[in-house]
Amino acid sequence: MAPIVLTQLATGLSVLAGAVLVKQVMDQNPMMGSGRTPRCSSCNGTGRVTCMCTRWNDGDYGCRTCAGSGRMACNSCGGTGTGRPIPVQITVRPPPS
Repeated sequence: MAPIVLTQLATGLSVLAGAVLVKQVMDQNPMMGSGRTPRCSSCNGTGRVTCMCTRWNDGDYGCRTCAGSGRMACNSCGGTGTGRPIPVQITVRPPPS
């Protein structure tokens, strides 16, 4: 093999290894990279879930909500595909003395 081919092979393998490492880091921390909130757990980030009309269908499905596609906007994320934090206020009262 010529030295140029070996150099190209080594470069390709190092790029592939770098891509694998970046993917592992992104999978462990979904907040990194895109700067978005984590994926919605109900729709897995797609923003769409199976429509209710598919539960009682007889081979065909479609309603106004899904427009015949069988998929409707996720109720948990509102169709955005991202998780939304729920604001919570916690008040702590001192114990009576």
